[in-house]
Amino acid sequence: MRRMAQLTPLWILALLAALLAVAATPARAATTSVTLDGTQSGRTFDGIGAISGGGGNSRLLRDYPATQQSQILDYLFKPGYGADLQMLKLEIGGDANSTDGSEPSVEHARGTVNCDAGYEFWLAEQAVKRNPNIGLYGLAWAAPGWINGGFWSTDTIDYLITWLGCAKQHGLTIKYLGGWNERGHDANWYIQLRTALNSAGYGSVQIVGDDSGWSVADDMASNSAFNNAVSIVGVHYSCNGGDGGDATSCQSTQTGRSLGKPLWDSENGSQDMNSGAPALIRAITRGYVDAKMTAYLNWPLLAAIYPNLPYSTVGLATAGSPWSGNYTVGASTWATAQVTQFTQPGWKFIDSASGYLGGSESNGTYVSLKSPNGSDYSTVLETTTAGSSQTVDIHVQGGLSTGQVHVWATDVNNPSAATSFVHTQDVTPSGGSYSLTLQPGYVYTVSTTTGQGRGTATAPAAHALALPYSDTFDNDATGTEARYLADMQGSFEVQPCMGRSGNCVQQMAPVKPIEWQDDSDSYALIGDTTWSNYTVSSDVLLRGAGTTELLGRTNTQLRPQSHMNAYYFRIRDTGQWWIEKMYTDGSNHTLATGTTTALGTGAWHNLALTFQGSAISAKVDGTQVGSVTDTSFQSGQAGLGIQGYRTDQFDNLSITPGSGSTGGTATGHVTSALSTAKCLDDYTDATTAGAVVDIWDCNTSSAQQWTVGNSAVTVNGLCLDVVGNATANGSPVDLWTCHGGGNQQWTVSNGTLVNPASGRCLDVPGFNTANGTALEIWDCNGGANQKWNFPATS
Repeated sequence: MRRMAQLTPLWILALLAALLAVAATPARAATTSVTLDGTQSGRTFDGIGAISGGGGNSRLLRDYPATQQSQILDYLFKPGYGADLQMLKLEIGGDANSTDGSEPSVEHARGTVNCDAGYEFWLAEQAVKRNPNIGLYGLAWAAPGWINGGFWSTDTIDYLITWLGCAKQHGLTIKYLGGWNERGHDANWYIQLRTALNSAGYGSVQIVGDDSGWSVADDMASNSAFNNAVSIVGVHYSCNGGDGGDATSCQSTQTGRSLGKPLWDSENGSQDMNSGAPALIRAITRGYVDAKMTAYLNWPLLAAIYPNLPYSTVGLATAGSPWSGNYTVGASTWATAQVTQFTQPGWKFIDSASGYLGGSESNGTYVSLKSPNGSDYSTVLETTTAGSSQTVDIHVQGGLSTGQVHVWATDVNNPSAATSFVHTQDVTPSGGSYSLTLQPGYVYTVSTTTGQGRGTATAPAAHALALPYSDTFDNDATGTEARYLADMQGSFEVQPCMGRSGNCVQQMAPVKPIEWQDDSDSYALIGDTTWSNYTVSSDVLLRGAGTTELLGRTNTQLRPQSHMNAYYFRIRDTGQWWIEKMYTDGSNHTLATGTTTALGTGAWHNLALTFQGSAISAKVDGTQVGSVTDTSFQSGQAGLGIQGYRTDQFDNLSITPGSGSTGGTATGHVTSALSTAKCLDDYTDATTAGAVVDIWDCNTSSAQQWTVGNSAVTVNGLCLDVVGNATANGSPVDLWTCHGGGNQQWTVSNGTLVNPASGRCLDVPGFNTANGTALEIWDCNGGANQKWNFPATS
């Protein structure tokens, strides 16, 4: 033992107390009696779905190896296998960032249509292939800049009809269509849209209004033409807490309920794929019990995005490593399956068999649905807010089957593979009655249906994208996106090169789009957040006067995504150049500037940006034009960009490693900015998973010999780990067996250690400098308790 007497961190005491509480026998909650009467009914169930869009959250899925790509798609859409989604909402791309990236338009310039742009139609095709009955739903977040008159214009209606035509060209039937995501409504525009859809042969497309809030119901109630145009009232985040809220209760309005229209939670979620599972199932069950919502669409479908983006673990699954094929299926998939694998759109809720367990919100909720055949039924019960076990007595009558029922369960409060979507028992009612014992923290489904199942595919281990990496784009089809190159703003597509043979990447949006969130320059990112010492280079052709750019060591990004930690090499057609850095607060800092030979327009030139330790340098056509020393960012992706919107081209993208390994690592003391005499420390010099991470007086023990780099922080053969994949402020960290998951990824950013999965920084609670102070994650704020001094990178 290195130390004889040590402080016991508070979180360990809390954990011991929680374990003791679990070991004790809890008092049972009141028994709930439920009568399932087939003669009773309620609103029609419209389905459970998810949203691909609101920022390129499906982007990297297209680049996955075929085997793992198919496995992921099966987990999302294949009946009886995973989430078994019944609806899929697709972003109608507008060439502008709409949360975690930019979705390409099918019509970048007026009259030039590319129905193969992007990946949403491909994704829909894959979904329909697995579930031909899935309901497809289109919605715009942004729109191309050629549209005249703003979003609420005839041009936009024409654009939506063009998009529907592209969907038809792909063999897809769009069942639902929205207006402008979370931007309210223009009643006359919706009326005009209905008329235009009817005239264009899309009379069966149902309009959802307005993908914002409940004010749409008020205006529909007072405007009969508007009411006739809109088929479905779709609102966002109807449960308490709003975007990412806990969904312990849900709300609608009397006006909305009185319209006689379906009420949908047309966007909900915004939750981590594991820790968000309890809120997801609550929003479904309590959404009906409290607010009579008949459909639920989770945002997003999955996080197939780079891990330095704000929502990298949000969705039903994560898939951020296409080069390795690694992916993770979240607990939210199995919470969803507890509904979708036992129901179908068109089933009817049974209001008299839906409510709060024991009559109290704290015990949980249940909803019952019956099939059109009048015999089958399913009851979904969630105990996510319960503190003890409880009993439910169920009696079946009114023509519903009194035969055997099948019970499936998922522990959503404490997710694990062993307790997710488990067939726990079969029960044969006696005289139409049976009882169930429910444990706290679960979702249960009792159903007369069969055919349910849990997928068995597993993913390979994650690994970094190896350097050198290069792409000439010559093997890509025209109009598609280059492998691993993710649009953040604007749209970068493969096009024939100008002035040379072969293919290039071209920024396609000629003017600024109608944006959903404010952004500035058009740019795209590529590669691994662990890259440290490397050179990114590309040939570039400026098609007009202006500034083009290379990006490097791009790591933490906030919203808008132009607010990120990154270095830039920018150069104008006149030859004026800058080496700059951007912070996540949006501030831009010039590190060096000068002028070289003018690039002009219509001619090819090679640009290069090199990082080696703290040295940063830039070259034009092989000649160095500037250099600087800066230690703010030690690792991150590469990128291509343009200031503003022009149709410049890029070719022969190359990222080559510098010295000191691909990622660049360093081993030694990590000292706190609170006091350089205090070091990041493996408490008690432990070598087993679960060891506490603290600060302690600096010494020469192995407990303080940390290796930092390649997107990980390790000591004694273990990785710095956010406990339980948590993302909330105050979540503790520990040491755990290294597995490369998002909760073990760390980037060095301006003296902080940032966990991209949570977007939060390694933090010393309360600025405490006492030995043994256990560490946590917290919102990055630049405080001294989040600043660290690192050993020199090799």
